[in-house]
Amino acid sequence: MLFTPFEIKETVDMFLRYRLDIRAITLGVSLLDCAAASGAETRRNIREKLLRVAGPLVKTGREIEVEYGIPIINKRLAVTPLALIAGASDETNYTPFAKTLDDVAGELGIDFVGGFSALVQKGFSIGDTRLIDSIPEALALTERVCASVNTANSKSGINMNAVRRMGEVIKATAEQTAEKDGIGCAKLVVFCNAPEDNPFMAGAFHGPGEGEACLNVGVSGPGVIRAALENHRDAGFDELADIIKKTAFKITRMGQLVGMEAARRLGVPFGILDLSLAPTPAVGDSVARILEEMGLESAGTHGATAALAMLTDMVKKGGVMASTHVGGFSGAFIPVSEDEGMVAAVRSGCLSLDKLEAMTSVCSVGLDMIALPGDTPASTISAIIADEMAIGMVNNKTTAVRVIPVPGKKAGDWVEFGGLLGGAPVMPVNPAGSEAFINRGGRIPAPIHSFRN
Repeated sequence: MLFTPFEIKETVDMFLRYRLDIRAITLGVSLLDCAAASGAETRRNIREKLLRVAGPLVKTGREIEVEYGIPIINKRLAVTPLALIAGASDETNYTPFAKTLDDVAGELGIDFVGGFSALVQKGFSIGDTRLIDSIPEALALTERVCASVNTANSKSGINMNAVRRMGEVIKATAEQTAEKDGIGCAKLVVFCNAPEDNPFMAGAFHGPGEGEACLNVGVSGPGVIRAALENHRDAGFDELADIIKKTAFKITRMGQLVGMEAARRLGVPFGILDLSLAPTPAVGDSVARILEEMGLESAGTHGATAALAMLTDMVKKGGVMASTHVGGFSGAFIPVSEDEGMVAAVRSGCLSLDKLEAMTSVCSVGLDMIALPGDTPASTISAIIADEMAIGMVNNKTTAVRVIPVPGKKAGDWVEFGGLLGGAPVMPVNPAGSEAFINRGGRIPAPIHSFRN
C-alpha cells in the first residue's frame, strides 16, 4: 500500500501532536494443556509454557516501536480463565496461581496479565467458586494480575447469586488494599457478554473457544478524533459522522499493520484488532472532550448519550473497513479516572452516576474506573452491577462494571491511583437500599428476543 506525502505527514501529526498510540498488544495463550491433579504441577506447567510462548513478546514490541516509530504503551498477556485450569487441581485457594502469573509477567517485563477469571453466567463450578473466593487476596498480593467474572449473557440471563457475591468480593478487595485506596478493585471487572478476544485490561482473558495462541491489538486515539472535528465546528451531523468514520479508518489501518507484524514475528496467528477509543488522564487524550467538540458544554449534559452513540457507531464503521478481524469491544470507553474530561464533568456536577449508566447503553463497555464512597454497602454495589448486566443482556452487547469503593473516603473526596489509572472524585450513590432485592438470588431470565435458533 502506497502512502502520499500528505498521509505520511498526517500520520506523524497523529503520533506527535494528538497522542495516537497502540494502547496494547496482548498475547493470548491457552493453558488447557497445563491442568494437572496437583496444584504445584499445574503451576509448574503454566510457568514453563508462558516462559516459552510469551518470552519474546516484550522484545518484539520494542523492536516494532523503534522500527516503525509507533508507541506501544503496554505489552500484555491473557490466559485461559484460571477457574478452568485450577479447577482440575486439589487446591482450594487459588492465590498461588495468581502469584505464578505475576512472577512470570514480572520476569518477562509484561505490564499486565489477564485471566484470573471465571465464567458463571449460568452457575458455579467448584473451580469458579474457589477462584471468586480467592480474588481479594490474589489481587492484594500481586501487581500485574487482573481478574474478571462474567455473571450474565444474553442467552442465559443474569446469575443474581454471582452478582450478589461480586458485590461482596469488590468490598473485600477494597478492604485488602485499603492502604492504596482500594486499588485492587481497579484490576477487577464484572462482565455481561464478556468477549473472549479482548486485549484491554482488566477484562482480558483467552477464551476457551480460542486457539493455542494469538496476538490481539488495542488501538486508541481520542485526540486524533477530536483534532479532526476541530476544523468542522459548523458541520452538520452527516458530515461529522463521515469525518469520524474516515479518521477511525486511518487509526485502525495503522493498528492492523502493527498487529500483523507482531504476530508474524512471534509466530502466532493474528487474532483481532480492537479499535476502541481508550482515553488516558493526559490532557488531549479524552473521549469526553470529543463529545464537547460536537457542541456539548460538558460531557454528561443532555445530548451526551446521543453524541456518544454516534461516535461509537462511526468508530466501528470506519474500523471494519480497515481490518479483516475486528473484535474485543471496539467503540469508545468512558472510564472516569482515566479521562480528564470525564473527571472535569464530575467535578462540575454535570456528570452523575445515573447519566454514566445511561451512556453505557451505547458505548463500548460500561461503568468503568468509578470511585465510590468507602461505606457503600455490598448490596448497593451488587445492585449497580445488576443494572449494568441488564443493559448488556437486553441490548445483546458487552457491558461491565469496574468500581472502587475507596476505604475511608466519602462523596466529593479526591482519590489518586496514579499512572494510566489516573485519579477521580468519589461519586455519590443513591442512598436508598437494594438489599432485599439482591438477596432474592436465583437468575433473571434472558429476554425473549434472545431465543434465536
